[in-house]
Amino acid sequence: MRISNPDEKPDMNPARPVVPDDRGETVGLMEPLLIGESSPHRTALTDLVVELAARSTGFLRGLPRGVPTALADLVRAMNCYYSNLIEGHDTHPVDIERALKIDYSANAEKRNLQLEAKAHITVQRWIDAGGLGGRATTPDGLLEIHRRFCELLPDDLLWITHPDTGERVRVTPGAMRRRDVKLGNHVPVSPGALPRFLNRFASAYGNWGAPTGFWPRRRPTIACCGSTRSSTVTAAWPG
Repeated sequence: MRISNPDEKPDMNPARPVVPDDRGETVGLMEPLLIGESSPHRTALTDLVVELAARSTGFLRGLPRGVPTALADLVRAMNCYYSNLIEGHDTHPVDIERALKIDYSANAEKRNLQLEAKAHITVQRWIDAGGLGGRATTPDGLLEIHRRFCELLPDDLLWITHPDTGERVRVTPGAMRRRDVKLGNHVPVSPGALPRFLNRFASAYGNWGAPTGFWPRRRPTIACCGSTRSSTVTAAWPG
């Protein structure tokens, strides 16, 4: 279902038919996505963002040739380490570096985590190189990130056990989930509601900040974090 008006809340309309497996959650559950135009803080915060973007560009231009590339590699590895650590996957930075050099552990569990880290960094490099082509906030773009990431994972990491039922199911790369999931105490929206939420995300973030020129360059990083780190929420589970 495509939402043409960013402020429209179709799930609040009782006359609109409900998609199967869609419990009718309002997209307002993930709002506000942006600082409202009426917010008294909007102007000051926007000015700070523009200033930060300008200083960042100036800093980049002042670096010796070759340093930005090395820093980008370092930041990708750092983001990978902390992102995986949040999910309880403690892959030491040294092991991540070894994985990038095709130096894997003899321990199967440790090797799987190395392959996961390598997959994370490989997809981020693809995004940084412009692989998304303007699709960073679209459902299609997010699902492609998920597909590319999962296709690089070892099979053992494509199986998920539901914490309540104990059911073990296999992740489907690049496909929206078709069943309910649970992450700790967090219960995401129903599977049928996902298209509405993803379309709302795209409509709210797709062109925001374009006139200033700084937002589009940073959008892909957010897309990667949002997709690869929430695979069990937005995609993956088979029907």
